[in-house]
Amino acid sequence: MSPFSSKGPNNVDPNILKPDITAPGLNILATWSDASSPLKLPEDRRVVKYNMQSGTSMSCPHVSAVIALLKSIHPDWSSVAIRSALMTTSTINNVVGKPITNATGDDANPFEYGAGHFRPSRAVDPGLIYDATYTYYLLYLCSQNISLDSSFNCPEKVPEASNLNYPSLAIANINLGSSRTVRRVLTNVGKGNSTYVLAVRLPPGYVIDIVPKTLRFSKLGEKRKFNITVRAESSVERRNEFAFGWYTWTDGVHAVRSPIAVSSA
Repeated sequence: MSPFSSKGPNNVDPNILKPDITAPGLNILATWSDASSPLKLPEDRRVVKYNMQSGTSMSCPHVSAVIALLKSIHPDWSSVAIRSALMTTSTINNVVGKPITNATGDDANPFEYGAGHFRPSRAVDPGLIYDATYTYYLLYLCSQNISLDSSFNCPEKVPEASNLNYPSLAIANINLGSSRTVRRVLTNVGKGNSTYVLAVRLPPGYVIDIVPKTLRFSKLGEKRKFNITVRAESSVERRNEFAFGWYTWTDGVHAVRSPIAVSSA
């Protein structure tokens, strides 16, 4: 990961994990306008057709192109579904199969790469997706005391921000010895008749219980719900610091992986 790459936690709401994914953005060979010199300095009068560039302006076109490709293949998918496909099929390993590292050479974490480095060919067939309607986001805004739609009334008991049907899980400030429970909904876009089983890598100092541990689908478009309960053990070494893990649903063909970031108060 580049040292200048934006990192988490999410300063607006730590209960939504950011970034979502990572994509190529360092030393990208791209076309260059002859209206500007490579160094953008008055004394540099060179005119070139290509130049090496880095930053969000380089990684964003990669992701945008893949999104356009996925939309052409799956025109009925929402933007939320496409984001889910990109995130849950990403990888946390580099091109030689080793964990992605940060600028200091240590293993990177979800606050640096999100769900991982995107894999367009895998995103075409993610198996399951985390979709979310307009109402999901209105309920999320209720948790932030924000009213966007005057025709929508927030419920008396407002869902926690972490309940947004997101392809990742972030829960901040769990009291030691207590637990928090959130819900997720998965939609089958893979095989009509399929069974997915659960695998979890626990964040150090936390116990996570996901129920049920098997999801069975009989047709495409079918939805299944599951609950995630996270408990902060008294053995958590550092309060207010995030610990990381992941959970994956797999049917033997698809692996639907979601990163976890949790902290204790």
